[in-house]
Amino acid sequence: MAELGAHLTAASAGDDRPSIFEAVAQDSLMAAVKPALQHLVKVLAESNPGRYGFLWRWFDEIYVLLDLVLQQHYLARFSASFSENFYSLKRIPIGDCKQQPLATAGLPKRQHWKSLLLLVLVPYLKGKLEKMVSSLREEDEYSIHPPSSSWKRFYRAFLAAYPFVNMTWEGWFLIQQLCYILGKAQHHSPMLRLAGVRLVRLTAEDIQALEEKLAEATSSRTHSIKTQVQSAVRKALGGIAFSLSTGLSVSVFFLQFLDWWYSSENQETIKSLTALPTPPPPTHLDDGASSALLPKLKTMCPLCRKIRVNATALSTSGFVFCYRCVYNYVKAHQRCPVTGYATELQHLVKLYSPES
Repeated sequence: MAELGAHLTAASAGDDRPSIFEAVAQDSLMAAVKPALQHLVKVLAESNPGRYGFLWRWFDEIYVLLDLVLQQHYLARFSASFSENFYSLKRIPIGDCKQQPLATAGLPKRQHWKSLLLLVLVPYLKGKLEKMVSSLREEDEYSIHPPSSSWKRFYRAFLAAYPFVNMTWEGWFLIQQLCYILGKAQHHSPMLRLAGVRLVRLTAEDIQALEEKLAEATSSRTHSIKTQVQSAVRKALGGIAFSLSTGLSVSVFFLQFLDWWYSSENQETIKSLTALPTPPPPTHLDDGASSALLPKLKTMCPLCRKIRVNATALSTSGFVFCYRCVYNYVKAHQRCPVTGYATELQHLVKLYSPES
């Protein structure tokens, strides 16, 4: 009983420490935002590939730039990331300081830049690595290998080792969360430990200081041209970050609905609600540029102009090509060579005739 009382006393003393539910919830917030935006961009690209196709091709790069502006804005003004500020949390440097710095004071430069890189760069690189592994696995399944045998052995070894590396990475996060629950660690995530910070709740002094800073920013006036230009640049960046944060704050309440709507359990309901008749052929195939791609003989490939080998159809458009021709084209351009519809490698469907 004495040990239990001591544990409860220590827990009450560290009341500024967020619970594991708050910490995990703010982590999952940004993880849910990216798939929602990605689905929106995919719908736009499929509806008008000529105008919005570049958004789908460069989605990761565009998203990481917007995320960089957003996180920089929140780290500089609130000493927290967007999701941490949404849950009324802030970052403070690791140390034994008795008095915590206010959220308006910002983080030290070292912790600030480390936090920014770990918030933005690590998820970007992890996503790129997962896409590369998926692409290599598809090439390995279809026996499309580089000519070098040494390189073939290398990436096969990489594919074999990646699941263990990924398991170690996820296990590291799980162990850190268990230590945080048991009170053996100050961080629920290894990323916070690498950044040299820990999460605490906002205090009444933090909220008052943030309100005063916002009032001063709106009432301050600059006089010199240099300060006016600097203020205009800061306001422009702040406006972009504010627009992103406001839009994300509003969209957070619809993320659960989107997760339910596109869940596998709800797919049958979606199909019954969104069932539409077969659309007519693309109208822009009538012009000379597109129709010139189609050969006169139906057994010829529109890309290499030869008799098709390993006939493969695109489920997005229905046109048939040589497998190797269409695989290389879709991998390089992410669209149908004839219609321009946004296409991925999983849309390739190999056709088998009775003669073969």
